Amino acid sequence: MNKRSFICLPSRLLSLGIALFTSHASLLPAQDAPPSTPVVEAAAATPADAAPVPTVDERLADLEGYVKNAAPTSQLKDTPGPGHNGFIMICAALVLFMTLPGLALFYGGLVRSKNVLSICAQCCGIAGIVAILWWAVGYSLVFGESFNSPYLGGTEFFFLKGVGAAPNTDYAGWVSQSVFCMFQMMFAIITPALIIGAVAERMKFKAIMLFVFLWMLVVYFPMAHMVWGSTGLMNGVWNGDAKVTAIDFAGGTVVHMTSGWSALILCILLGKRVGFGKEKMSPHSMVLCFVGTGMLWVGWYGFNAGSALAADGVGANAFMTTTLAAATAGFVWALMEGFHRGKPSVLGFCSGIVGGLVVVTPACGFIDANGAMLIGVLAGVIPYIFVAFIKGKLGYDDALDTFGVHAVGGTLGAILTGFLATSEANGNLILADYAGKNGLAKALEDGSFALDKGALMTGQLIAIGITLALSIIATIVITYIVKVLVGLRPTPEEEREGLDLANHGEQGYEHQ
Repeated sequence: MNKRSFICLPSRLLSLGIALFTSHASLLPAQDAPPSTPVVEAAAATPADAAPVPTVDERLADLEGYVKNAAPTSQLKDTPGPGHNGFIMICAALVLFMTLPGLALFYGGLVRSKNVLSICAQCCGIAGIVAILWWAVGYSLVFGESFNSPYLGGTEFFFLKGVGAAPNTDYAGWVSQSVFCMFQMMFAIITPALIIGAVAERMKFKAIMLFVFLWMLVVYFPMAHMVWGSTGLMNGVWNGDAKVTAIDFAGGTVVHMTSGWSALILCILLGKRVGFGKEKMSPHSMVLCFVGTGMLWVGWYGFNAGSALAADGVGANAFMTTTLAAATAGFVWALMEGFHRGKPSVLGFCSGIVGGLVVVTPACGFIDANGAMLIGVLAGVIPYIFVAFIKGKLGYDDALDTFGVHAVGGTLGAILTGFLATSEANGNLILADYAGKNGLAKALEDGSFALDKGALMTGQLIAIGITLALSIIATIVITYIVKVLVGLRPTPEEEREGLDLANHGEQGYEHQ
């Protein structure tokens, strides 16, 4: 016997002993009750209505559904998928990162130093008031169903009643409803925060808070339900009964058009800043603006890719198209500026990047790489024209170009989405050539439905018109209500002193 065999001998003997013991035990007679007794007792102990044990095929179907982000079977219908859940939690954090600190630094760098803290305070205040509204009524009004209405959701989720770990399969098969709720809350936070760019340096803090409170109830919640709610008027992808067959992957109408067009109306009604056109009002820190731009770009991946509500191929495609559009638009905007003004600026790069992100938002999950490149080029050209030429001609004081980038960009994106959307990029979007009655969806044999290619563009234009009408009319009414209740602007003396001291008793910088 060699040395190796000698070393292995104890383990072999142990294995042999175990084998002999188990084989001998299997031959021994049963020591308990007769064989029929356990069977009867087991049958009696099993409830008549107990859920059947899933078969191997059913378990494999669960696994396949999870990997493909298909609807779960009955075995896992109330179980969140850890991978998709983790992905959306990260995306929710990224979208919040867009507002705090991304937008705060982006806008904060563009204002004068005496107003930098006012921007930070407004972003923080909006995050707080929107979160409270979302908990109380917002989530339910957007994603509830008890009203069975195309305009508002319902009351079943007021105060987040019943919003727990189990998925709400009307929206996401593998993501906890609590996670989905928080992800959507981050969208609700950043949307009104975009508006403050147009009225920066000249609107009282309490006036902004009251305006946002009313605006969320009247504009955002109805719009979000109409576009993304399961019974929504304009939810062309998921509501087969939608009267307007429009598509919006991540918020071109809901986020950018509503905030951008409301911002234009509010800044016109508010009036120009003291000294506008006479005093220098250039950004106090392009470094802060650049850092904020980078944070917005990174956070936007949560915004766009996360809107797939799964770590799947649709999310991966949105990640790619978002990157291409943003990078291309930043370069094209700077190129336009170089031809127009002789030098490309860092502000031009930053504005172009944000413009590309805005325009691609409604389209990112429905287009391919070539569509993203076209969007990037147009996003660098058309918003630039509005910011560099049309703004000066019309004379409105959109302090940080919220209208030129978000309203124009969001509207452009909604139009381009209708032209560039393809089923090859997103299997949930089924496009067909048929004479759809009034442009409505056509039911298919497998229970899904298709949109007519021609009717899709009509649906996009109708959705744009509805968004414009609601945003503009509601903003006019809300602005006058706020003016009557608390006033809109600080005194000219306070405005010259700066809103940091006038509204918050602090300074962004201490100069010795």
